[in-house]
Amino acid sequence: MVSPPLVLTMGDPAGCGPQITVETWRTRDMTGVAAFYVIGDPRLYEPHIPVTRIDRPNDAIAAFATALPVLPIEIDAFDALQAGTPFPPSAAATIESIRRATADCLSGHAAALVTNPIAKSVLYGVGFDYPGHTEFIAALCGPPEAASPRPVMMLVGGGLRVALATIHVPLMRVLDHLTPDLLEDVTQITHAALQRDFGVANPRIALTGLNPHAGEDGNIGTEERDLINPLAARLRQRGIDVSDARSADTLFHEARSGKYDAVIAMTHDQGLIPVKTLDMWGGVNTTLGLPIVRTSPDHGTAFEAAAEGTCRPDSLIAAIRLAQDMASHKARPHA
Repeated sequence: MVSPPLVLTMGDPAGCGPQITVETWRTRDMTGVAAFYVIGDPRLYEPHIPVTRIDRPNDAIAAFATALPVLPIEIDAFDALQAGTPFPPSAAATIESIRRATADCLSGHAAALVTNPIAKSVLYGVGFDYPGHTEFIAALCGPPEAASPRPVMMLVGGGLRVALATIHVPLMRVLDHLTPDLLEDVTQITHAALQRDFGVANPRIALTGLNPHAGEDGNIGTEERDLINPLAARLRQRGIDVSDARSADTLFHEARSGKYDAVIAMTHDQGLIPVKTLDMWGGVNTTLGLPIVRTSPDHGTAFEAAAEGTCRPDSLIAAIRLAQDMASHKARPHA
Protein backbone atom coordinates (compact mmCIF):
# COMPACT_ATOMS: atom_id res chain seq x y z
CA MET A 1 0.00 0.00 0.00
CA VAL A 2 1.27 3.42 -0.95
CA SER A 3 0.97 6.17 1.67
CA PRO A 4 -0.10 8.96 1.21
CA PRO A 5 -3.11 8.11 -0.97
CA LEU A 6 -3.36 8.45 -4.72
CA VAL A 7 -5.50 11.24 -6.14
CA LEU A 8 -7.95 10.89 -9.05
CA THR A 9 -9.23 13.80 -11.05
CA MET A 10 -12.92 14.02 -11.86
CA GLY A 11 -12.40 14.09 -15.62
CA ASP A 12 -15.27 15.14 -17.84
CA PRO A 13 -18.34 14.55 -15.62
CA ALA A 14 -20.52 13.72 -18.62
CA GLY A 15 -18.04 11.14 -19.87
CA CYS A 16 -16.91 7.79 -18.55
CA GLY A 17 -14.98 9.16 -15.56
CA PRO A 18 -17.70 8.95 -12.91
CA GLN A 19 -18.80 5.44 -13.94
CA ILE A 20 -15.32 3.93 -14.07
CA THR A 21 -14.40 5.60 -10.79
CA VAL A 22 -17.47 4.10 -9.12
CA GLU A 23 -16.71 0.63 -10.50
CA THR A 24 -13.06 0.88 -9.54
CA TRP A 25 -13.96 1.67 -5.93
CA ARG A 26 -16.67 -1.01 -5.93
CA THR A 27 -14.14 -3.69 -6.97
CA ARG A 28 -11.29 -2.37 -4.79
CA ASP A 29 -10.92 -5.53 -2.70
CA MET A 30 -10.82 -7.82 -5.72
CA THR A 31 -8.33 -5.71 -7.70
CA GLY A 32 -6.15 -4.63 -4.78
CA VAL A 33 -5.92 -0.98 -5.82
CA ALA A 34 -4.25 1.46 -3.43
CA ALA A 35 -6.35 3.89 -1.42
CA PHE A 36 -7.35 6.92 -3.45
CA TYR A 37 -9.56 9.98 -3.26
CA VAL A 38 -11.29 11.96 -6.00
CA ILE A 39 -11.35 15.71 -6.44
CA GLY A 40 -14.80 16.24 -7.91
CA ASP A 41 -18.46 16.85 -7.28
CA PRO A 42 -19.73 14.24 -4.76
CA ARG A 43 -23.14 14.23 -6.44
CA LEU A 44 -21.63 12.31 -9.36
CA TYR A 45 -21.02 9.29 -7.12
CA GLU A 46 -23.51 9.47 -4.24
CA PRO A 47 -26.43 7.79 -6.05
CA HIS A 48 -24.31 4.69 -6.71
CA ILE A 49 -21.94 3.99 -3.81
CA PRO A 50 -21.25 5.30 -0.29
CA VAL A 51 -19.33 8.59 -0.40
CA THR A 52 -17.39 10.39 2.33
CA ARG A 53 -16.72 14.07 1.79
CA ILE A 54 -13.22 14.80 3.05
CA ASP A 55 -11.45 18.03 3.95
CA ARG A 56 -7.87 16.93 3.28
CA PRO A 57 -6.09 14.11 1.46
CA ASN A 58 -4.96 12.38 4.66
CA ASP A 59 -8.62 11.67 5.51
CA ALA A 60 -8.85 9.34 2.49
CA ILE A 61 -6.92 6.45 4.05
CA ALA A 62 -9.41 5.88 6.88
CA ALA A 63 -12.47 6.44 4.69
CA PHE A 64 -11.51 4.30 1.68
CA ALA A 65 -12.47 0.92 3.10
CA THR A 66 -16.14 1.84 3.51
CA ALA A 67 -16.78 4.79 1.17
CA LEU A 68 -15.34 6.66 -1.79
CA PRO A 69 -13.43 9.66 -0.40
CA VAL A 70 -14.26 12.82 -2.35
CA LEU A 71 -12.64 16.21 -1.84
CA PRO A 72 -15.55 18.35 -3.02
CA ILE A 73 -15.70 20.87 -5.82
CA GLU A 74 -19.02 21.99 -7.28
CA ILE A 75 -20.17 21.72 -10.89
CA ASP A 76 -22.29 24.68 -12.03
CA ALA A 77 -25.87 23.86 -13.04
CA PHE A 78 -25.35 20.28 -11.90
CA ASP A 79 -29.01 19.27 -12.27
CA ALA A 80 -28.84 19.82 -16.03
CA LEU A 81 -25.86 17.47 -16.48
CA GLN A 82 -26.59 14.31 -18.48
CA ALA A 83 -24.21 11.41 -18.96
CA GLY A 84 -23.04 11.24 -22.57
CA THR A 85 -23.82 14.86 -23.44
CA PRO A 86 -20.93 17.36 -23.36
CA PHE A 87 -21.73 19.97 -20.70
CA PRO A 88 -19.83 23.29 -20.98
CA PRO A 89 -20.85 24.57 -17.50
CA SER A 90 -18.70 21.79 -16.02
CA ALA A 91 -15.48 23.06 -17.62
CA ALA A 92 -14.28 25.23 -14.74
CA ALA A 93 -14.68 22.39 -12.23
CA THR A 94 -12.90 19.93 -14.53
CA ILE A 95 -9.89 22.25 -14.82
CA GLU A 96 -9.89 23.00 -11.09
CA SER A 97 -9.85 19.28 -10.33
CA ILE A 98 -6.67 18.85 -12.40
CA ARG A 99 -5.06 21.92 -10.86
CA ARG A 100 -5.74 20.89 -7.27
CA ALA A 101 -4.79 17.25 -7.81
CA THR A 102 -1.45 18.26 -9.34
CA ALA A 103 -0.81 20.62 -6.42
CA ASP A 104 -1.54 17.81 -3.95
CA CYS A 105 1.11 15.65 -5.64
CA LEU A 106 3.67 18.45 -5.76
CA SER A 107 3.16 19.11 -2.04
CA GLY A 108 3.46 15.43 -1.15
CA HIS A 109 -0.12 15.13 0.09
CA ALA A 110 -0.84 12.61 -2.68
CA ALA A 111 1.53 9.88 -3.84
CA ALA A 112 0.56 9.98 -7.52
CA LEU A 113 -1.91 11.52 -9.93
CA VAL A 114 -4.39 9.45 -11.96
CA THR A 115 -6.38 11.52 -14.44
CA ASN A 116 -9.79 10.59 -15.77
CA PRO A 117 -10.40 11.50 -19.44
CA ILE A 118 -11.36 15.02 -20.46
CA ALA A 119 -12.88 16.56 -23.59
CA LYS A 120 -10.72 19.51 -24.57
CA SER A 121 -13.46 20.98 -26.75
CA VAL A 122 -15.59 21.50 -23.62
CA LEU A 123 -12.75 23.34 -21.88
CA TYR A 124 -11.83 25.79 -24.62
CA GLY A 125 -14.74 28.09 -23.76
CA VAL A 126 -13.24 28.94 -20.36
CA GLY A 127 -9.77 29.77 -21.66
CA PHE A 128 -8.09 26.36 -21.70
CA ASP A 129 -5.34 26.85 -24.29
CA TYR A 130 -3.19 23.73 -23.96
CA PRO A 131 -2.93 20.98 -26.61
CA GLY A 132 -4.03 18.46 -24.01
CA HIS A 133 -4.03 17.13 -20.49
CA THR A 134 -0.32 16.33 -20.52
CA GLU A 135 0.86 19.82 -21.49
CA PHE A 136 -1.41 21.43 -18.88
CA ILE A 137 -0.05 19.22 -16.11
CA ALA A 138 3.52 19.85 -17.26
CA ALA A 139 2.87 23.60 -17.05
CA LEU A 140 1.45 23.20 -13.55
CA CYS A 141 4.58 21.30 -12.54
CA GLY A 142 6.99 23.96 -13.77
CA PRO A 143 8.21 26.92 -11.70
CA PRO A 144 6.40 30.22 -12.45
CA GLU A 145 7.87 32.12 -15.38
CA ALA A 146 10.09 29.14 -16.30
CA ALA A 147 9.92 26.62 -19.09
CA SER A 148 7.69 23.63 -18.37
CA PRO A 149 9.29 20.19 -18.02
CA ARG A 150 9.38 18.23 -21.28
CA PRO A 151 6.64 15.61 -20.92
CA VAL A 152 7.17 12.25 -22.61
CA MET A 153 4.16 10.08 -23.32
CA MET A 154 4.57 6.38 -22.58
CA LEU A 155 1.96 3.66 -23.16
CA VAL A 156 2.12 0.60 -20.92
CA GLY A 157 0.12 -2.49 -21.77
CA GLY A 158 0.23 -5.89 -23.42
CA GLY A 159 3.68 -6.56 -22.03
CA LEU A 160 5.12 -3.43 -23.64
CA ARG A 161 6.39 -0.03 -22.54
CA VAL A 162 6.36 2.34 -25.51
CA ALA A 163 7.44 5.98 -25.33
CA LEU A 164 6.70 8.39 -28.17
CA ALA A 165 9.21 10.73 -29.77
CA THR A 166 6.44 12.64 -31.58
CA ILE A 167 2.79 12.57 -30.62
CA HIS A 168 -0.05 14.43 -32.34
CA VAL A 169 1.91 15.43 -35.44
CA PRO A 170 0.77 14.85 -39.05
CA LEU A 171 3.03 12.36 -40.79
CA MET A 172 4.03 14.96 -43.35
CA ARG A 173 5.40 17.15 -40.52
CA VAL A 174 7.13 14.55 -38.35
CA LEU A 175 10.57 15.59 -39.56
CA ASP A 176 9.86 19.18 -38.50
CA HIS A 177 9.73 17.88 -34.94
CA LEU A 178 11.99 14.82 -34.92
CA THR A 179 15.30 16.56 -34.24
CA PRO A 180 18.45 15.18 -32.59
CA ASP A 181 17.79 17.36 -29.52
CA LEU A 182 14.23 16.04 -29.16
CA LEU A 183 15.22 12.41 -29.57
CA GLU A 184 18.11 12.83 -27.14
CA ASP A 185 15.79 14.36 -24.52
CA VAL A 186 13.13 11.66 -24.97
CA THR A 187 15.71 8.88 -24.67
CA GLN A 188 17.35 10.36 -21.58
CA ILE A 189 13.98 11.00 -19.90
CA THR A 190 12.84 7.46 -20.70
CA HIS A 191 16.09 6.00 -19.34
CA ALA A 192 15.81 7.99 -16.10
CA ALA A 193 12.14 7.10 -15.64
CA LEU A 194 12.78 3.39 -16.14
CA GLN A 195 15.30 3.56 -13.31
CA ARG A 196 13.39 5.86 -10.95
CA ASP A 197 9.75 4.96 -11.58
CA PHE A 198 9.89 1.37 -12.85
CA GLY A 199 12.79 -0.01 -10.82
CA VAL A 200 14.86 -1.09 -13.84
CA ALA A 201 18.49 -0.77 -12.74
CA ASN A 202 20.06 -1.04 -16.20
CA PRO A 203 17.43 -0.16 -18.81
CA ARG A 204 17.64 -1.55 -22.33
CA ILE A 205 15.95 0.81 -24.78
CA ALA A 206 15.20 0.22 -28.45
CA LEU A 207 14.57 2.89 -31.08
CA THR A 208 12.23 2.21 -33.96
CA GLY A 209 13.18 3.27 -37.43
CA LEU A 210 11.15 5.98 -39.08
CA ASN A 211 11.15 4.28 -42.49
CA PRO A 212 10.22 0.72 -43.52
CA HIS A 213 12.94 -1.79 -42.58
CA ALA A 214 14.69 1.04 -40.68
CA GLY A 215 15.74 2.57 -43.99
CA GLU A 216 17.76 -0.42 -45.26
CA ASP A 217 21.10 1.44 -45.03
CA GLY A 218 19.69 4.51 -46.71
CA ASN A 219 17.93 2.77 -49.58
CA ILE A 220 14.42 3.47 -48.20
CA GLY A 221 15.14 6.74 -46.44
CA THR A 222 18.14 8.26 -44.73
CA GLU A 223 16.77 9.39 -41.35
CA GLU A 224 18.06 6.29 -39.58
CA ARG A 225 21.56 6.63 -41.04
CA ASP A 226 21.82 10.39 -40.65
CA LEU A 227 19.81 11.16 -37.49
CA ILE A 228 18.77 8.22 -35.32
CA ASN A 229 21.84 5.97 -35.40
CA PRO A 230 24.48 8.70 -34.83
CA LEU A 231 22.48 9.93 -31.83
CA ALA A 232 22.19 6.38 -30.46
CA ALA A 233 25.97 5.98 -30.76
CA ARG A 234 26.57 9.19 -28.78
CA LEU A 235 24.16 8.07 -26.05
CA ARG A 236 25.85 4.68 -25.78
CA GLN A 237 29.15 6.50 -25.19
CA ARG A 238 27.44 8.15 -22.19
CA GLY A 239 26.43 4.80 -20.77
CA ILE A 240 22.83 4.55 -22.01
CA ASP A 241 22.00 1.12 -23.45
CA VAL A 242 20.05 2.12 -26.56
CA SER A 243 19.85 0.37 -29.91
CA ASP A 244 20.28 1.78 -33.36
CA ALA A 245 17.04 2.19 -35.30
CA ARG A 246 15.33 -1.15 -35.70
CA SER A 247 12.58 -2.18 -38.06
CA ALA A 248 9.28 -1.53 -36.31
CA ASP A 249 7.58 -4.53 -37.90
CA THR A 250 9.59 -6.94 -35.70
CA LEU A 251 10.83 -4.75 -32.85
CA PHE A 252 7.71 -4.90 -30.69
CA HIS A 253 7.79 -8.70 -30.75
CA GLU A 254 11.40 -8.56 -29.58
CA ALA A 255 10.53 -6.15 -26.79
CA ARG A 256 7.56 -8.23 -25.64
CA SER A 257 9.81 -11.27 -25.55
CA GLY A 258 12.06 -9.50 -23.03
CA LYS A 259 14.94 -8.23 -25.15
CA TYR A 260 14.20 -4.58 -24.30
CA ASP A 261 12.69 -2.78 -21.30
CA ALA A 262 11.13 -0.05 -23.43
CA VAL A 263 10.73 1.03 -27.04
CA ILE A 264 10.81 4.61 -28.29
CA ALA A 265 8.58 4.96 -31.34
CA MET A 266 9.15 7.78 -33.79
CA THR A 267 5.44 8.44 -34.45
CA HIS A 268 2.16 8.23 -32.55
CA ASP A 269 0.46 5.40 -34.44
CA GLN A 270 3.66 3.40 -34.77
CA GLY A 271 3.75 3.16 -30.98
CA LEU A 272 0.07 2.95 -30.09
CA ILE A 273 -1.02 0.28 -32.57
CA PRO A 274 0.87 -2.61 -30.91
CA VAL A 275 -0.13 -1.60 -27.37
CA LYS A 276 -3.81 -1.18 -28.22
CA THR A 277 -3.87 -4.36 -30.28
CA LEU A 278 -2.44 -6.39 -27.41
CA ASP A 279 -4.35 -4.70 -24.58
CA MET A 280 -7.16 -2.45 -25.79
CA TRP A 281 -8.93 -2.25 -22.43
CA GLY A 282 -6.02 -2.38 -20.02
CA GLY A 283 -3.51 0.00 -21.59
CA VAL A 284 -2.24 2.91 -19.51
CA ASN A 285 -0.92 6.31 -20.55
CA THR A 286 1.82 7.60 -18.25
CA THR A 287 3.73 10.86 -18.48
CA LEU A 288 7.50 10.71 -17.99
CA GLY A 289 9.73 13.68 -17.25
CA LEU A 290 7.56 15.28 -14.56
CA PRO A 291 8.44 15.70 -10.88
CA ILE A 292 5.28 13.72 -10.05
CA VAL A 293 3.89 10.34 -11.10
CA ARG A 294 0.95 10.70 -13.49
CA THR A 295 -1.01 7.94 -15.19
CA SER A 296 -4.30 7.87 -17.08
CA PRO A 297 -6.59 5.40 -18.83
CA ASP A 298 -5.56 4.96 -22.44
CA HIS A 299 -8.95 5.96 -23.85
CA GLY A 300 -11.08 9.04 -24.22
CA THR A 301 -14.27 10.24 -22.58
CA ALA A 302 -16.43 7.54 -24.20
CA PHE A 303 -19.55 9.70 -24.23
CA GLU A 304 -21.62 7.05 -26.01
CA ALA A 305 -20.75 4.36 -23.48
CA ALA A 306 -21.39 6.84 -20.67
CA ALA A 307 -24.88 7.49 -21.99
CA GLU A 308 -25.55 3.76 -22.18
CA GLY A 309 -24.01 3.03 -18.78
CA THR A 310 -21.61 0.47 -20.27
CA CYS A 311 -18.21 1.99 -19.39
CA ARG A 312 -15.50 -0.52 -18.49
CA PRO A 313 -13.11 0.33 -15.62
CA ASP A 314 -10.24 -1.93 -16.75
CA SER A 315 -7.92 0.84 -17.91
CA LEU A 316 -8.53 3.03 -14.86
CA ILE A 317 -7.81 0.08 -12.57
CA ALA A 318 -4.61 -0.59 -14.51
CA ALA A 319 -3.69 3.11 -14.32
CA ILE A 320 -4.14 3.14 -10.54
CA ARG A 321 -2.10 -0.01 -10.10
CA LEU A 322 0.69 1.32 -12.31
CA ALA A 323 0.67 4.65 -10.43
CA GLN A 324 0.90 2.70 -7.17
CA ASP A 325 3.92 0.74 -8.43
CA MET A 326 5.64 3.81 -9.88
CA ALA A 327 5.15 5.81 -6.68
CA SER A 328 6.58 2.92 -4.65
CA HIS A 329 9.68 2.76 -6.84
CA LYS A 330 10.08 6.53 -6.80
CA ALA A 331 9.96 6.59 -2.99
CA ARG A 332 12.87 4.14 -2.68
CA PRO A 333 16.42 5.49 -2.47
CA HIS A 334 18.44 5.07 -5.66
CA ALA A 335 22.16 4.81 -6.03
